[in-house]
This record gives sequence, structure tokens and C-alpha cells, in this order.
Amino acid sequence: MTTKPPDSDDDPGTDIRQALSTVSVPGVESDLVSSGVVHEIDLHGGDAVVLVDLSPCPQADSEAVMTAVLETVEGVDGVENARVEQASPEPDLAGSVEDFDRVIAVASAKGGVGKSTVATHLAAALASDGDVAIFDADVHGPNVPRLFDVEGPVYSTDEGRPVPIWNDSLELMSVGLLESDVPLAWRGAMAHDAISQLFGETAWRSDDTLLIDLPPGTGDVVLTTLQEVPVDGLVVVTTPFHTSVTDTNRTIDLFEDEGIPVLGAVVNMAEFTCECCGEPNDLFEDAVAELSTEILASLPFDRELQAQPQPGIAPDVIEDLTDRIEGELDALESYVPPEDALDIRGLPPEVRRQRVEEEFTDLDSGDPFVLVSDRDPTPVTEFLARLADVDHDSFDDFEVERKTPEAWELRTQHP
Repeated sequence: MTTKPPDSDDDPGTDIRQALSTVSVPGVESDLVSSGVVHEIDLHGGDAVVLVDLSPCPQADSEAVMTAVLETVEGVDGVENARVEQASPEPDLAGSVEDFDRVIAVASAKGGVGKSTVATHLAAALASDGDVAIFDADVHGPNVPRLFDVEGPVYSTDEGRPVPIWNDSLELMSVGLLESDVPLAWRGAMAHDAISQLFGETAWRSDDTLLIDLPPGTGDVVLTTLQEVPVDGLVVVTTPFHTSVTDTNRTIDLFEDEGIPVLGAVVNMAEFTCECCGEPNDLFEDAVAELSTEILASLPFDRELQAQPQPGIAPDVIEDLTDRIEGELDALESYVPPEDALDIRGLPPEVRRQRVEEEFTDLDSGDPFVLVSDRDPTPVTEFLARLADVDHDSFDDFEVERKTPEAWELRTQHP
């Protein structure tokens, strides 16, 4: 959230702003004005109201800030009554997950492959072109706050919605920011409830791109994300080691079964270049040829990628990765159904059924049938089996693929 520029000489709030610009409080890196804590100043006669926004400095003690502001304003000439209030996000900026133009999930089959490192650098790179949010969905090991070097707890709106930490054009929400002693050994139901609540209640400022750093594996939190968040595309992170590649392929299968478009894989720690002789060296036995998806980037084991991500700034390899991901998303959005496909997207239910029946019954045995729908068309196979007068259990020669968030493609043939 941006703050107002310094007041002009004829603005009655100038003296108050200048006085506050000389005040420093523990937990605030600079003065109260430069840090963005002073959100707005209203002065009517001798009555002054100052709104403060603590989101730029979540580590600051709110009571200490409010007291410092109040005492400073009361000492300004012409101020008879002073009041300090905490600003909440503007109503039109307190959005939800559904408001984002696109949602990208970053996943891995195993921990320790650099998933969070990739996710945070990717978020920083995307922030150069617009407002970006990153959601740390790993309730057992929330690493994103530490990688960005931010601390909680976050504050809430008047309605009780948690407000993400805001840093330039990047905002961050994580279970690790809710309280300093957040439990890291939650059982499945507790983890499910915590993530569901955060997904539903977080008051986002951004509405362009949301990046979700998923926990490793395919547990409850991952499945909750798939069910409750409109994910547009998935990026998987792996090392070149053969066991990591094998498990990554299983993770890819899960996402594809759930209808999530897999954009590709990032192979992390692909090689290490010796700082003494400049010779590249493989760190693992290379098994990337066995990956069941295309490789978006091969990242080296490099000190540059171990540095703290900075919004709007990214290493060249991450910039290249960002371009590849955006290209894959653009390709999904430009999906064109095959010429011989029956496209029932947007049609009423009764019309859908009629069109499918007419198209399928006109086919001869062995003829291909392609159906495009805006929802998972797998249940349609039961209807097709009845039309063909065959047992549904034997009608298993079909493929379903989610081409875009709004387009599913079913391919089969008439028995």
C-alpha cells in the first residue's frame, strides 16, 4: 500500500508530517514517515487524526508506534486534540484468492530440492511487471518468511481478516507469520483447517498473480489447495537424482489426475561450477531424461540463487524461467479445440446431453470421439457406455486432459 507524498507548504498536515519524520521506533528501519507507517493525516481546526499502517514493519510493537505518534502529534503547535488509528486495507483492495488473474503453484515430491528457493525467486521476478502475492502453504515447515527475511505476526482488518506483509510490489502470507510459536507438528485435520481458513480469509491487496509454495509430497494440504484454489498451472521442482525424478513423476500424475495443468519442471542443482578452475561438475546422477514433463529450466548450484530474493530483481536464469512459465500460461489460454471436437462449453445441461447423444450415436464402431467441456467430462463416459449399449466397466479406452482452467478434453472412440 502506498502512502501519500509529503504535504505541500499550504497543507495543514505539513508540520505534523515533518515532526513524525524525525521519530524512530524500535522495529522500524527508518523514521515513521519514510518507512510508510504514517498512512494518512487529517487535520480539522485543532483536531488531528493520524492513520498508521503497520504492515510495512510487522516486527514493530504496535503499542509503541501508536504511543510515539500520539505524543509527537500532541506536541505540534496548533494541535488541540490528537487521535491515532490503525489503518485497514481499503475495501476494494482486501481481495480473495478468486480475484487473482492467475494462480501458479510450485510443488515438489521431496523436501530439500529447493522448491521454496525457486518459488521465492520466481515471485520476486514476477514482481517486476506487476503486483505479486506469494502464499506459503507449508504448515509444517514455512520457509518463505525466512527466505525473504520477514517476521510476524501480521495484523488483521476490522473484520478479522489477516493482512499479508507488503514489500514494494510483493506481498506475503504464511502460517509462520501468524504467531511466533506456531505449531509445526499439526495433524492432517488441523493443517487442512488452517490452510482452508487462510485461503478463504486472507485480505490480499494484489489481484494479478498469486504464487503458492506447496509443501512437499501429496498430502492433505496439497489436496486442499487443489480443491479450494483455482490453480491455473503447476511448476514442479526436482533434482536430477533418479529417486527424485521417479517421485516427481508420481506427483505429476496426481496433479494431472486432479485436472491441474502441469507447466513443466525445474531441475534444481543441476551442476556446480568450481570457483577455482571454472570447470562444471554434475552433483547427481542425471536422470532428467525420465521426467514425464518438459524441462522449463536447469538451475545450477550457485551462490546467486542462495541470496535473499529482492522484489523486481532476479538472476538471469530465473528471468528465463519466468519467461518460459508465462509462455506456457499464454499457450494454455490460447487453446483451440480440434476441428472434429464437440465443444459443449457454456451450454445448458439439457442441451449438452442432447448434443453428446446426437454426435456419439452417429458414429460407427472405431470412430474417434473428441469432447471439449468446461468441467471434468469423465462422468460422461457412463452416458457414452449406455448409448453404445456396453458395460461401463469395459469402457475404459478414453483419455481426459485439462487443457486450460476452463477447457477439458475427452478423447475416446465408439466401441
